[in-house]
Amino acid sequence: MPGVVVVGAGIVGSSVAYHLARRGVSVTLLEQGSAPATGVTGDSFAWVGGSGGDWPGGAQDLREYVLADYRRLEAELPHLTVRRTGSLSWTDAPASGSRPVPGQFCVGRGEIAALEPNLRNPPGRAIHTPSDTGVDPRALTRALVAAADAHGATVRYKTTVTSLQVVGGRVGGVVSTAGLHTAETVVLTAGTNVPELCEPLAANLAVAASPATLVRVTAPPGLVKTILAGPELEVREVRDGDLLLALAHGEGSAASPEQAARDALQRLKAAFRGSDQCSLVGYRTSRRPMPAHGPVIGYATDDRSVYLAVMHSAITLGPTVGRLVADELATGRQAPELRRCRPPAH
Repeated sequence: MPGVVVVGAGIVGSSVAYHLARRGVSVTLLEQGSAPATGVTGDSFAWVGGSGGDWPGGAQDLREYVLADYRRLEAELPHLTVRRTGSLSWTDAPASGSRPVPGQFCVGRGEIAALEPNLRNPPGRAIHTPSDTGVDPRALTRALVAAADAHGATVRYKTTVTSLQVVGGRVGGVVSTAGLHTAETVVLTAGTNVPELCEPLAANLAVAASPATLVRVTAPPGLVKTILAGPELEVREVRDGDLLLALAHGEGSAASPEQAARDALQRLKAAFRGSDQCSLVGYRTSRRPMPAHGPVIGYATDDRSVYLAVMHSAITLGPTVGRLVADELATGRQAPELRRCRPPAH
């Protein structure tokens, strides 16, 4: 198969490049940063769930494959660590009327205290999802890129793609700060930058940018046991002694984002015993891609010269999407699992 150029070394682009290279396809991965996952992927809370939550559009059709694809990657990629901690979630609203979906369980205060022994005031009820996991998004993406490279992929950093190369009505590659990169197919996985790159195609692609702020905190290892999502705190341990806190929508865009981060740290200390030594490492706001109707995955041109892969919940879906996209590109056969993810007609 002639070469494929993948634009963007976040989780989706890195997964596509890895799965293509593993199949023997000639692939070049272009990234504007100096390393993988320097954009929104690296600032992800990285809560991987195979059940529950709001899965818009075609994402619903992919959820059943998520956990199996993560188990497969663990077997294929050396040193990849997936933290199978399960999750606990609750809100201020009464939980008595909530009905867990398969794979979820409604637990009481005693069970919550057993799962999170350092939590000062466990709620009366919560939803426990034992299968939920967390990953280190940067380590995962680096592992995918390293494995793609080992399978023969070409990886170029500090290479910003500025436009598609259109010749005779067909896309023949991309133009970047490093020059022209020809390709039989260009795969665009660059999140909120994809609509601008697609302008010459009249692709009618709507991708909103949703701000999300993540706070990094050092803590005693094991302070937080699960992925915990309460009305005032969303927190998980990404690696021993390193916590991530996700701020509520709009909280990090306040007049003083640093104060918002410090307020989140104080809520953590108020919620957990043994948290006195916790300290703020940093915080960062990223712009998550939010397609209007769920994941957008498929060819944007009738001649199959441009392929799109843009989605929210990319950490969760990345391994599955990479596998399916590589199958479509390598075989020419459409994956039925992606039927409801296709780009709008142009």
